[in-house]
Amino acid sequence: MPLIPDQLFPARFQNYCSHTLHNRWHPYWGNIPGNVRGSLLVLLAALAGACMGGLIKLIGQRIPVFEILFIRQLFAVSIIAPVVIRNWRTTFRTTLFRFHLLRGICSGIAMSAGFTAVVHLPLAQVTAISFVRTLFTTLLAIVFLREVVGIRRWSVTIVGFIGVLIIIRPDLSSGPEVVGETLLTFEAFLATVTAFVQEHLYALLALTGAFFVAAVMIILRKLSQVDKPSTIMAYQYSFITLYMIGPAIWYWVPPSLSDVLIIGVIAALMSLMHWLYIQAFRVAETVAVAPMEYSRLLFATGIGIVFFDEIPTVYTLSGAAIIIASTLYTIHRNALRKRQQSAIPPVVPDK
Repeated sequence: MPLIPDQLFPARFQNYCSHTLHNRWHPYWGNIPGNVRGSLLVLLAALAGACMGGLIKLIGQRIPVFEILFIRQLFAVSIIAPVVIRNWRTTFRTTLFRFHLLRGICSGIAMSAGFTAVVHLPLAQVTAISFVRTLFTTLLAIVFLREVVGIRRWSVTIVGFIGVLIIIRPDLSSGPEVVGETLLTFEAFLATVTAFVQEHLYALLALTGAFFVAAVMIILRKLSQVDKPSTIMAYQYSFITLYMIGPAIWYWVPPSLSDVLIIGVIAALMSLMHWLYIQAFRVAETVAVAPMEYSRLLFATGIGIVFFDEIPTVYTLSGAAIIIASTLYTIHRNALRKRQQSAIPPVVPDK
């Protein structure tokens, strides 16, 4: 999950959540096991994410994606601005500037590709494809973090991408026909690839968004070891705003007041979703609450059916089941590996 420090939320909101709600519901909430509480919070976060996707799809019919993202970033900057101003001497102090820049670029690509896919694809399909980010994280960790992956995790990653192919259903026969015994020429291959990209453009954008979300998480692992959360978020919001401002001006469509309000609700839902995830992982184990994240597919499917007349296909549901099973197994193996590493006693050198 994206790293968002608590200080980015208004103090009044934090006080209300930590005191008023805590005092009112503590006798009931405090008696619930931590993993159950975490699961309920993740369930609410998944609902917030699905509602956010529905609003993006709704407003994306008349407002360009880059403009939506730019206006949303203005709301986000207005939240982080007090923190930056209050600690301006130290907020941007870092020794990892190039990693912040790279994370900003990856985040911008992930958002623009993912939001475009949400607008043009059925919500159930784009949500199912987004779950493959866990598998991409495994691959990127192998390449950049030099993590060792066994045959079982390799196998389950391959199976997960097979699930993506089931959802996309690529027709490799599209393109020019090969006559007789003639070998496939480079021109014919290029034409086939072009036809494939044109036919599955938005599915490929959803896949691209998932890849760059995974890249953001890999970079975040390094940044979080050195920089403060407020520094990480300040650089992210700054770079994404700069990334979006040019395309937003180029494709600008004058928004109505209702459009701006909807984008404001989208920004609020994203902040709420991140806050719920933070609280969930504070009180519960990752392995216990991670399966609840996939309830977002159920919420997205329901929103798509009710508001956009989108009936998910058998291929979408089958591929989603394979992706979810693969990612759950990957999460399980990661947790098992961490427990095994923590169980190894440290080596004490002889005196």
